[in-house]
Amino acid sequence: MSQQYSSALLENAVNEFAKLPGIGRKTALRLVLHLLRQEEEEVENFGNTIIRLRKEIKYCRVCHNISDREICSLCEDTSRDDKVICVVENIKEVMVVENTHQFKGRYHVLGGVISPMDGIGPADLEIDSLVSRVASGEIKEVILALSATMEGDTTNFYIYRKLAPYNVNISIIARGVSVGDELEYTDEVTLGRSIVNRIPFNETFKN
Repeated sequence: MSQQYSSALLENAVNEFAKLPGIGRKTALRLVLHLLRQEEEEVENFGNTIIRLRKEIKYCRVCHNISDREICSLCEDTSRDDKVICVVENIKEVMVVENTHQFKGRYHVLGGVISPMDGIGPADLEIDSLVSRVASGEIKEVILALSATMEGDTTNFYIYRKLAPYNVNISIIARGVSVGDELEYTDEVTLGRSIVNRIPFNETFKN
């Protein structure tokens, strides 16, 4: 039986919250009712924060990580190794890898993985910009840190082929990360060891 609402405004708010990932209608209703109990100023601040996020957020023009400026803080950090790039699917993986405290190089955020079933091809991802970074001749190693899924492996292989003409070492994180696992759900110790114990990409074809 569908929920009956005494207010169209309440129902609309619940509908919007229910569009968020992992939020069912019961949880959405609980969140909306919570907001209604707050001071008006607090709710306005909440709403304005979301609006500003959507309108003002930037993507780093170097690595495509989310940033408040044209170049993100990780790319501006002079203590990091400019010669090593860790390629990840999205910004969540940047946060996950950073939490391991095992990687001190640069990042490159693809914005997804190749998935024909979802209509996502190489042209939809930041692969050409990765090739441009490598083509500069300054990069010595590219670490492919994508999820151990079919889509992740397909993307790894595509990038490997695109970077083959350049003098750069291409490695892949060790499979301490189980096949089929999403990187963002991997514990920090396992992921950290997988990065430290990374192997040359071409070694994956020897078995």
